[in-house]
Amino acid sequence: MTNDTLNERESKLERLQLIAVFGLMVVGAMFICSATSSSAQESQKVWYAQIWFRQIIWYALGLGAAAGLCMVSYHTLARWSFVIYWAMIVALIAVLIPFIGKTHGWGARRWIDLPFYQFQPSEFAKVAFVLAGANFLSRPPEELKLPENFWKAIGLMLLPFVLIMKEPDLGSALVLLPTGFVMMLVAGTPRKFILRLLAVVGIAGVLFVADVLFAPPKWQIKLHEYQRQRLLVYFGKDFAPKNATPQEKEAARRLQIDRSFQSKQALISVGSGGLTGTGWGKGKQTSLQFMPSGAAHNDFIFSVIAEEEGFVGSVVVLTLYAVVLFSGLRIAGQARDRLGKLIAVGIVTLLFSHVFVNIGMNIRIVPVTGIPLPLLSYGGSSVLCSLIALGLMQNVYIQRRGY
Repeated sequence: MTNDTLNERESKLERLQLIAVFGLMVVGAMFICSATSSSAQESQKVWYAQIWFRQIIWYALGLGAAAGLCMVSYHTLARWSFVIYWAMIVALIAVLIPFIGKTHGWGARRWIDLPFYQFQPSEFAKVAFVLAGANFLSRPPEELKLPENFWKAIGLMLLPFVLIMKEPDLGSALVLLPTGFVMMLVAGTPRKFILRLLAVVGIAGVLFVADVLFAPPKWQIKLHEYQRQRLLVYFGKDFAPKNATPQEKEAARRLQIDRSFQSKQALISVGSGGLTGTGWGKGKQTSLQFMPSGAAHNDFIFSVIAEEEGFVGSVVVLTLYAVVLFSGLRIAGQARDRLGKLIAVGIVTLLFSHVFVNIGMNIRIVPVTGIPLPLLSYGGSSVLCSLIALGLMQNVYIQRRGY
């Protein structure tokens, strides 16, 4: 058997992962269509202008970008990783400038309006961080034992974290932390460094939550009011202070009902699906608009699937994600070098964090953070970055023995 034949055999894509990815895209298009079908504004549009069809266009563009990445060695991409990383840092700074960054009525300044779509730098910054972090951490293990390299890796993670928090976009910022820590652990960074830092982060997190829930107003850490309210809703704390007047308590009660509305409706959707659901397009929560149309096809798409396809449909979605993630771990295990392994591990951790947080907020095991469900939630930047990340992982697989 010739070397050319061997190389051809080793260049095959990870087909099982691709099947799961295509399955998720089919599910995404179907249930975005279902979630928006009750919207009068959407129903008046021609079919090719509706949200579900635009999502298919993003899928096509994302697959094209992923295919293009597979044609370039990930080593070549890694050499440009810091250029890409700093370009995304510049974009994250630019989005904070009022006349450049846009809020689109959501309060957070997260988008830059381009002629053809709304560019969200935080989504691209996550992939750029994985690529740059993998490049930095792929140095010899002896160098990772040096404290200065440990703090450089932390700085590489904290810079986009702080900028994304300034938008503010808590969900997108938080997923950088497990991604960075897992990559450092797999790279061979001394565990004592990571454990000490995790202990500090854990203590700070407990103090932060205690401050939000129990500290008097003048002692509280400065947060956007909607962020504080989401935490109060999650922990079931009353919005009104103890010394509030009856009028203030009533106003706080109304506000609390309003702020907890989406999460309660999502939980009702998940619970009302039963074993097999109400059927595609027949979900009462969306058709009667208990679940707001602006949220159903975005952050709460899983609750739509759970209501309309029930426990069975939810398990199918989780199985598809499990296939993507476990095949990603297999790709990491078969990578030809530490760089490839770290890229695959970083992408798997990033995707897992998104899936865990998004589904967790749909079933109220984590606070609402506004983070998309990869390939299912509507959004151009999210879809593009998810498929670009998966293209990078396929790149690692293609070259797993390409010496």
